[in-house]
Amino acid sequence: MCGRFALTAPASDIAEIFQVDVLPDILPRYNVAPTTQVACVVEEDDGQRSMQTFRWGLIPRWAKDKKIAYRTINARSETVASKPAFRAAFKRRRLLILADGFYEWHRVGTGKAQKKTPHLIQLADGRPFAMAGLWETWVDPETEEELRSCTIVTTEGNDLMKPIHDRMPVILPADRWDLWLDRSVDDKSVLQELLVPYPADDMKERRVSKSVGNVRNKGPEVQGPFEEDDD
Repeated sequence: MCGRFALTAPASDIAEIFQVDVLPDILPRYNVAPTTQVACVVEEDDGQRSMQTFRWGLIPRWAKDKKIAYRTINARSETVASKPAFRAAFKRRRLLILADGFYEWHRVGTGKAQKKTPHLIQLADGRPFAMAGLWETWVDPETEEELRSCTIVTTEGNDLMKPIHDRMPVILPADRWDLWLDRSVDDKSVLQELLVPYPADDMKERRVSKSVGNVRNKGPEVQGPFEEDDD
């Protein structure tokens, strides 16, 4: 799964890479957590890309309340085309969720004896990347407030990830962005071919501070060195 990520690159780099006007008030972010606003790229009606923000944790149009969002921060690539919460968005409402790193915890042991080691996973050159995502619009039945939300599509872990976790977000190469964003494309088989693990040789990982586990810690210190246990 992917339950925490970062986007810390300079706005100028993001604007150049994704060819969009950057929303400066959302940068930098070292510890992005579910149910917060995240930076995304979507295709407009005229075919141009734009950066917009969506609440992380997809709320289907038929949902009765927001609580479902805690269970829909990720959409498994294997079932995204058929699962009721995601299948409509997979067909017509796809986006890119921007990051330059994501966090995953390697877990050893069980219960109180379990030890969790956070890792930061990035592209080998540290550049920002695009995670495959879906979006949906939901209207609160009580307040009539319109809320736009999103989810990250995940796939099986590559060789870099497998020792840490068996899942990872789908990272789309730049030459696949247009196809993923194109709303005229609704062939499931074509889209499914994009949902594969990113090459392990083009990625890197390192252990980081345990402080990343607390969503209140939002500064660069969360990417600091891992603190070894005294015992």
